[in-house]
Amino acid sequence: MENPTEEHMVAVKHILRYVKGSLSLGCFYKRDEMKELKLMGYSDSDLAGDIDDRKSTTGVIFYLGSSPITWSSQEQKTVALSSCQAEYIAAVAAACQGIWLARLLTDLFGERDIKILLKVDNQSAISLSKNPIYHERSKHIETRYHFIRECVEKGQVVIEHARTEDQMADILTKALGRVKFLEMRRRIGMTVTG
Repeated sequence: MENPTEEHMVAVKHILRYVKGSLSLGCFYKRDEMKELKLMGYSDSDLAGDIDDRKSTTGVIFYLGSSPITWSSQEQKTVALSSCQAEYIAAVAAACQGIWLARLLTDLFGERDIKILLKVDNQSAISLSKNPIYHERSKHIETRYHFIRECVEKGQVVIEHARTEDQMADILTKALGRVKFLEMRRRIGMTVTG
């Protein structure tokens, strides 16, 4: 912000052009789907996507029924040493978000025991979250990220594998080609509104 370069100005113009061209897009929520409190989230990450500090990006999107209700994309606080670690950190962020959403839905609708289904596309991260035994392969992962194991043990979070093609959070973690971007934007629920 203090010393923008020409490269920054090109990026800002690119963003503004996209915003101008997508003003008619929005999320559409179906009333009958909101009656069933089915909370499903997707978490994804890239590995060392930031070329300056080599940190990964976490992407998380949650759906209530088939409608997106919250999404985020943020740089991870630590440098991941493997794709498993990057995906595991993203899954922990998603679990925390999901638990908060479940509590909010409980407060709003009085429902109890809202299960959180979390879709992750990395089998190693799924195995690590379901196995409470520490392995040589995971000793470098900070203890705070093992919070997800407790959530899985208690049954608060159910983790399932998502094929890479079906990973809805993919759009939040990396640059996609135009065709893939438009397809993913449509699939996550962005539609032309009134």
